[in-house]
Amino acid sequence: MNVDAMRKIDRRIGVPLCFLMSIVIWVSTKIRFIKKKNPDLSRALFIELSEMGSAIIVDPAMRKLQKEGNTELFFAIFESNYKSLEILQTVPEENTFKMRSDNLFVLALDVVRFMVWCRKKKINTVIDLELFSRFTALLCAVSGARARIGYASHHDEGLYRGNLINFPVRYNSHVHVSVNFMSLVNTTLGKHDNPYATTAVKPEELILEKAEINEADVTKVKQKISNLFPKWNGEKLVLLNVNASDLLPQRRWMPENFASVAKHLLGKFDDVLLIGTGAPAEREYVQNVVGMVDDERFVNSAGVFQFEELVPLYSISTLMLTNDSGPAHFAAVTDLKVFVIFGPETPDLYLPIGGNAEPFYLRLPCSPCVSAFNHRKTSCITRPCITGISPDWIKGRLTGYLTDGK
Repeated sequence: MNVDAMRKIDRRIGVPLCFLMSIVIWVSTKIRFIKKKNPDLSRALFIELSEMGSAIIVDPAMRKLQKEGNTELFFAIFESNYKSLEILQTVPEENTFKMRSDNLFVLALDVVRFMVWCRKKKINTVIDLELFSRFTALLCAVSGARARIGYASHHDEGLYRGNLINFPVRYNSHVHVSVNFMSLVNTTLGKHDNPYATTAVKPEELILEKAEINEADVTKVKQKISNLFPKWNGEKLVLLNVNASDLLPQRRWMPENFASVAKHLLGKFDDVLLIGTGAPAEREYVQNVVGMVDDERFVNSAGVFQFEELVPLYSISTLMLTNDSGPAHFAAVTDLKVFVIFGPETPDLYLPIGGNAEPFYLRLPCSPCVSAFNHRKTSCITRPCITGISPDWIKGRLTGYLTDGK
């Protein structure tokens, strides 16, 4: 299903279902004399279906719950996004539910499978990481878990999803999403007893673990680079991630601008090899940029590297220039310097954690135009927040970093 279809279903079907399910839960609670208790921390399920980058951003919060609550972790995610959860291996695969989203019938079938799986795994606490998704709120409700932690609008208007979350946390759109994730865990740990996340989140709590990198995988990656460019002799690797997911296509910086930056770097430095990265489906899009440059030292690797080879690739590269998308977060588990182009989103909320990411962002009065409050949808076509980012600005910054490493 495409993104717009999922948004419409979530609103038109999700709202009445959340209302009805809220009534069912209220009646069931009264009939069974169920009293609200502190969350059972023994087995906790995190739900984040649609955002691959969030599987990285939430990792410090998951590890905190695991450590302080002695909690066995579980995770539910769309099958197409599962690879992102594998990077840090915090949640074992046998504790992961992979939901398919091919069509409504398959999705409905997997909801039933999810209900059975939760009971088989004896899930007693669910933490909904999605920003006001009615679908994930319903998943929380049918999981059978007594404790359901998630975001609530509280005194804010709109974003209705019933009373399915019984440990609500007010979402704060003015702090980084990693802090919001940590606030959900702090609520689960009983550190505050109202929707306001009054527990401070210290910077050291948001330190991201680095991925373990197998030397054999690095060797395999180097061989693939040599296959792409046989003349490669250890020159610095500069990665250009020129595409972005269809979830928010407005994030894409123009292909001709990436090509302009590539030409500049190739003309300025003799000791660099530029690699255009991407998934197999993005090969044509990446080739368009590579073709504009027409230089043998700029190669198209879209579809060449397997997902599990990206982290080894990042570990031996010098820098990456990328649109605001998943690879920026995947690279955060390495020491790679990452430059991220932000437009309709904001680095204040979504800059990759880890300390190695630097944004290009204009901070226009209209930015960010997408948020949890409009389910990350914008109708802006002209995109001045993206089109206004000058190639010269980026050329200068990347040149400085390649020259002195700062």
